[in-house]
Amino acid sequence: MLQDITTEIAYFDSLPYLATVLGVTSIAGIIGWRWWKQNNTYKALRSLPSPPKHWLLGNIPQLLAAVKQKKLFQQMFDWSRELGPMYVIWNGNRPGVILSKAKVIEDTIVNGMKDGTLIRSEQLRKAWNDVSGPILLGETGAEWQWRRKAWNPEFSSSSLTKYAEIISEACEQVIATLKEAPPPKEVQVDPLFVELTMRVISCLVLGIPVDRKIASPEGPPLEVSKLYEAMSVVGYRFLRQATGEKIWMKYLPSKNSQDYWAAKRYFEEFLTPRVDLALRFREQNKTDLPQVSSWFSESMLVKIAAKEPKYNRDTLIAECVELLIAGTDTTAHTLSFAVGELSFNQRVFQQARDIVDQVWQSKGLINTESLKDLAYISAIIKETLRLYSVASGSTSLEAQRDTLIDGKAIPRGTRIAWSMLAAGRDPEVYANPEEFLPERWLEKSKENSSLPMIDFGSGPHRCLGEHLSMLEGTMMLALLLRNFDWELVKGRSSLEQLQQNLLIYPSDKMPVRFKLRNSLPQEKTYLQGLN
Repeated sequence: MLQDITTEIAYFDSLPYLATVLGVTSIAGIIGWRWWKQNNTYKALRSLPSPPKHWLLGNIPQLLAAVKQKKLFQQMFDWSRELGPMYVIWNGNRPGVILSKAKVIEDTIVNGMKDGTLIRSEQLRKAWNDVSGPILLGETGAEWQWRRKAWNPEFSSSSLTKYAEIISEACEQVIATLKEAPPPKEVQVDPLFVELTMRVISCLVLGIPVDRKIASPEGPPLEVSKLYEAMSVVGYRFLRQATGEKIWMKYLPSKNSQDYWAAKRYFEEFLTPRVDLALRFREQNKTDLPQVSSWFSESMLVKIAAKEPKYNRDTLIAECVELLIAGTDTTAHTLSFAVGELSFNQRVFQQARDIVDQVWQSKGLINTESLKDLAYISAIIKETLRLYSVASGSTSLEAQRDTLIDGKAIPRGTRIAWSMLAAGRDPEVYANPEEFLPERWLEKSKENSSLPMIDFGSGPHRCLGEHLSMLEGTMMLALLLRNFDWELVKGRSSLEQLQQNLLIYPSDKMPVRFKLRNSLPQEKTYLQGLN
């Protein structure tokens, strides 16, 4: 009997140990089964080239290192040149297919999103929506549709025509700043263009006058450097999340987290008074309120709040953050790279200047009416985007079902991304891809009739601000060509030393030495036009 009791006690004492062993074994079994299932699901992709990877983490260490160095775009470009037009990177055991053929990328985006085979990847959508709240870029399906439907009319080419005067005023402020700079007029143009584009988008969306001297009574003043710093912080955090950083890491006591929360507070303090005022317009069904400027009452924020009741304070603040970021960096950095390329391509520079002078002599100024005669200037913007795609590596899609891309089987769940820098140098599409040739966008030959312009995306998700960006870029370049000669202070290194927060930018801020033109061609005056 004593032996039975001892045996029973030993049995009960072993139960916790047995439970622990059983639990650990079960967890290990589940993890192993999931690992095996993923391996089996994505087996077809293992035949594609891939960079060397860690046995457990895949390519996460290389990606995070590239993001830390602010060189993710360069890593993707280097892998494309080394591994070819389609390769695989591994996030642990989960694959991402990277494309670099321009037409394959365009067809994949258009056809895949049209038939529902591809949607924006869940990881990317979470990263976008964690910037400041749910936004257009972070949504899909019905949530994306009502947002896009609300904003589309505001950014259409016809709607933007009425904003040309605002854009022209902002561009003229840049010219005035350059003229006032003391000799030898060495100016970092990237911050100058950031201020230009930020003032334009802030005026259109928030009703803040582009003229620095005019106050905006609806909220705190626009402080370009502080707002841009906040944009850079949240943009860089998005890129870290998109490449593997966990959302919960923002709660850790790190410098990155502190910077994020400070940026978030700044956005809220800057935007909340204006958003609340726009919602008062909606609630009171008024088109004007006392002590509110006409700039604000006619702003996109007031219009969107009035016509789309699904928007509330949080979602409007989040959408404004998105538009401020998207409407500032893309065009500003593209202008910097365009100025840099023009300094090394005197043939293009002179041809562009001749066209601007001809338009000026016939029209007397640069406006929306004269833009149709400045197609060559617009082509310079497109050619700059081809070589310096500022959004390279910042977006991706995800396969919702098994599909084919360029003849390769792509399993459901695979992420699809692309290197825009590599795609812009695709020799199958762009003849002499390393040369700066704006003419390629104007020639009517069979080869050039359908050149992919994928820097603004494709299909229904094409960039909302494409028309605004092209209008700003064309007007600003035309005015610079009209008034100045220039050269890069540091030479070609300004075009080669690049970094990336969310978007690609010149790390030295593109210092340029400007010189006023010695003489301007005779302008056609109003009286001359009557004779």
